[in-house]
Order: sequence, then C-alpha cells, then structure tokens
Amino acid sequence: MHADTPRRTAADQPAQRIATMLQLLQDALPLQKRLVHAGDVVCQVGQPFQCLYVVNAGFFKMVNLSDEGREQVVGLHFRGDWLGLDGIATGRYGCDAVAMDTGEVWAIPYDTLIEASIRTPALLGALHQAMSRELARDHDSMASLCTLPADARVAGFLRYWADAVSQRGLRADEITLRMTRAEIGNYLGMTLETVSRALSRMARGDVIRFKEKGRRDIQIPKVEALTTFMQQARTPSAALALH
Repeated sequence: MHADTPRRTAADQPAQRIATMLQLLQDALPLQKRLVHAGDVVCQVGQPFQCLYVVNAGFFKMVNLSDEGREQVVGLHFRGDWLGLDGIATGRYGCDAVAMDTGEVWAIPYDTLIEASIRTPALLGALHQAMSRELARDHDSMASLCTLPADARVAGFLRYWADAVSQRGLRADEITLRMTRAEIGNYLGMTLETVSRALSRMARGDVIRFKEKGRRDIQIPKVEALTTFMQQARTPSAALALH
C-alpha cells in the first residue's frame, strides 16, 4: 500500500455497503420518499402488510404491546435498515415503527420489489441480507437480556449505538441518545433507576461523560472502554467493585 493511500477502516466497509444498497434501490425502484418527525408512525401493528420501508435518515424504534398492555421497545433501526419485515409472513405488521427524530424513509411496495428482483437479482440479495441481519440482531439481543448483568447491558447498549452511528459515517465519540432513560430500560428489560445508576457508574469511571447541555448528549472518550466495562461487570468480583 502506498504511504499516501488512506488505510481502510472497519467502519468504512458497512458504510460503503449501506451506500451501495441505497443507490441500488434508487436505481431499480420507483421509491416513495417520506419525511418523518419524532413520534410519527411509519407502519402500525395489525395493519395489512403492503410495503417495506428503508431508512435513509434518522433513528427509529420498533414498539409492541406486552401481555399486560404496556408498550415494549423491541428494536432500534438506523440508516440503511429495513422496517416492516415482520409483516411478510403473516400479512400484517407485527410492530409499530416510530420515528425518534426527523428522518426519511423510502416505501417500497412488496409486490413491486419482488417483480423488480426478477430483472435485478441484487435486489433480492439485499432483502435477504436485511432479513439475515435482523435475525442476528434479535439473537444477540436475546442473548444479552438472558445472560448479562444490568451494568453490562447498558454499556453494551451504548457500544451498539456508537458502533451503529460509526458504521454510517457519524461520530462515535459524541452521541445523542434519542431515547429516554425509561425507554432504554424498557428496551433492556430493567427499570429507569437501574439504567441511571449504570450510567452514573460509567461516568464516575470516565468511561462516558455527560455534556452540559443535556444528559442525552454523551461523550465517549474511548469506545473500547465500554467493552472493558462490560467485561468487568460480567466478573462477580469486579461487579462488586463497580458498585
């Protein structure tokens, strides 16, 4: 490699994959582009399935109702992610897809996507990759909820968010959480107080820093420190020391 050639980082690869996939969709399909704002519902549980949605900008949460009738955050999505995949099997959407800030989604009628895939097989490959990533994400999320202690879960959540924005070409050392402490707890299966205590312990250890303008704005001096914190939290003796 020439000395002046920039070294390709791990974050460049998913960013390029996402950009390539979005360009493929624009070139091959008649997209219906929709601007959304925080709180807007893209698709709603129980509605007949007609379209898949691809995130071009913004942050989205997938929300379902628990057996007790309470809202449960079951997924998070960023630029390049697909929404509404759960509707393919049953013919109805299984969750609400809700915008967490201003963003843009592209609506793709499912029948149109399948027909276009005959002419452009790469479209079907993009759909299958999206399904595969969704399955892997669900598996990792379930494994985290079942095996990790609370502090490790919160640190893992921050690491996941930082990695996700980094893979999309955004800064990972300063992130703005688009979720309240209560929503994070809801997603991770813990109380608001437990989330707050875990964040405070990370701040005391300088793993994270809160910016003055709001506690949703978090500085992460070293993203790797989140992984170290997770590993320490998983060790009983270290976990006691953190408390």
